[in-house]
Amino acid sequence: MKKNLRVGIVGMGAIGMILAVHFKKAACWVAICDSDKERMNLIRNDGIHLVGNAEMSSYFDYVCLSVEELLDLKIDVLISCVKTYHVPDLLEQLKEMDESVHILAAQDGIDICKKYISVCNESQVLRMVVNYAGNIVNTNTVKITYYNSMSYLGSINDRCNDYAEWLALMITKGGHRTEVLDSFKIIDEVWKKSILVASIGPICGISQLNLKEAMSSSDTVEIIEQTIIESMEVASAEGVKFEENYIKLCLRKLKEAGDHLPSLGIDIGQETETEIEYFNEKIVSYGKKHYIQTPLSLTFTNIINAMLYQKNKK
Repeated sequence: MKKNLRVGIVGMGAIGMILAVHFKKAACWVAICDSDKERMNLIRNDGIHLVGNAEMSSYFDYVCLSVEELLDLKIDVLISCVKTYHVPDLLEQLKEMDESVHILAAQDGIDICKKYISVCNESQVLRMVVNYAGNIVNTNTVKITYYNSMSYLGSINDRCNDYAEWLALMITKGGHRTEVLDSFKIIDEVWKKSILVASIGPICGISQLNLKEAMSSSDTVEIIEQTIIESMEVASAEGVKFEENYIKLCLRKLKEAGDHLPSLGIDIGQETETEIEYFNEKIVSYGKKHYIQTPLSLTFTNIINAMLYQKNKK
């Protein structure tokens, strides 16, 4: 492996912009890509700004509007920060990608890596579990709403751990602690993060409450806790190991997240496609596999899909 890798980041949403600044702060060669011309023109001229729990700004020499343009820069690692429902479109553009390029999937969600290995060699793919969050406050500015947890990164088959180690080191140097896990432990962390998202995302999406508001009501906290419990039962059936007092730790982490509005809440508010397929819907599917009932995740999935169906009919 090269000592210094050329990093390309696709998707300049909140996660993509935060990661881009971290790599730049670590003095990495980094190119960024998004199809939003207005956003990318502003970033080209004014950089990316992080506010809130971390105050940082970075400027970028390589700003691309297409994946083809990004790949022409001969990158070594492509970091995918697009929404999960945009992954199939991204993969269509990566079919001719050189096999020497590694892909880091930086999306939350259960089984998302199966999408990547459907078109890429398994040994090219890494996974990141992102434990920070932010909301876009204007075109090139992200407000980091919580920033106090360790993120995790790993090779999905343990065959490119050198890439995982380098990427984790650079993100840590850039300002956010990131630990490398083996292929089994990273899946555990994927499930744990997905359970958090599944417990809070639908509540915020349907009610348009932010996390602070949702966690301030005993009524919504009770629903959140019960969703965690039913999701843990499914995950345990899949072999996921939980630390002691995991439910209390989840609730504490959600309370610390401040006024963050989860991605699902933003998508529903904007009446766009949602990522519930990779969260509550996956929990329902795995629950059926193990004959475990998941009434809350089933309810959330069906309500949100019905809401969007009605909006799309108008």
